[in-house]
Amino acid sequence: MKWDGWRLLRILFAEVIPRVALVWVLVVCGMNWLNNRLVYYPQRQWEATPADYNLPYEDVTFLTSDGVRLSAWHIPAKDAAGTVLFCHGNAGNISHRIETISVLHKLGMNVLVFDYRGYGKSEGRPTEAGTYRDAEAAWAYLVEARGEKPERIVIHGRSLGGSVAAHLARDRTAAGLIVESSFYDITELGAELFRWLPVRWLSRLKYRTAEYVKGARCPVLVIHSRDDDMIAPHHGQKIFDAAPRPKRLLEIHGGHNSAFLDSSEIYNPALRQFFAEVLGKPARQQP
Repeated sequence: MKWDGWRLLRILFAEVIPRVALVWVLVVCGMNWLNNRLVYYPQRQWEATPADYNLPYEDVTFLTSDGVRLSAWHIPAKDAAGTVLFCHGNAGNISHRIETISVLHKLGMNVLVFDYRGYGKSEGRPTEAGTYRDAEAAWAYLVEARGEKPERIVIHGRSLGGSVAAHLARDRTAAGLIVESSFYDITELGAELFRWLPVRWLSRLKYRTAEYVKGARCPVLVIHSRDDDMIAPHHGQKIFDAAPRPKRLLEIHGGHNSAFLDSSEIYNPALRQFFAEVLGKPARQQP
């Protein structure tokens, strides 16, 4: 059979390439439409409460500036040195953070952990602007409803929550800021994870953690695992480089979601020391 190069080229340009291009365009359009669905993975059902871990807690609600009612837990510690305002990651809800709550409580800190809109029992649907408003509402609840002094509040965010926490710390004078296992820019993270797509062109989300942390008005502790299987360690380094002084970088080990437990032998003492430094008094170890 004689090879007909021109015929093959005609087939390639008339049939194959247009079909491949159409599939690629559909994928790109789908990715654009799914922006939020690729970032937010909320669950509505609680799997446990602090009471299941023998932790005292209060189930509270408060309103955001745009009228969305949020669900939160306040976990008090005896003779607490201060309060941690905890911003969780992009999946699950507050009931999946009880191990974190337990660690912070044992270190002698009150904890306020809240669900973003669309998560757990919080109303609404998650959006980037919404997560920022939600953290602002949690801060307002602590300061206005509970009378907590800003200089006794440590803002702590993990993963997506690290970006939300850094954004909050730009406009609030807290005692300290902890950015844990977070990305320096969500678009750049997306470009690393989806190299075959023009993520920088497609992404409508910002979450520019390194940019936000530059404006922090308090001491900053950046925590990142060298073994993070989701957000590479260089993200933590870039956040640290962008942060103002005084600042500290704590390198831990373990997976993205488990490193704080895998590295408890260095993680817990480092947090205890940070709390003591920024609050001016050592936190009392809880039973």
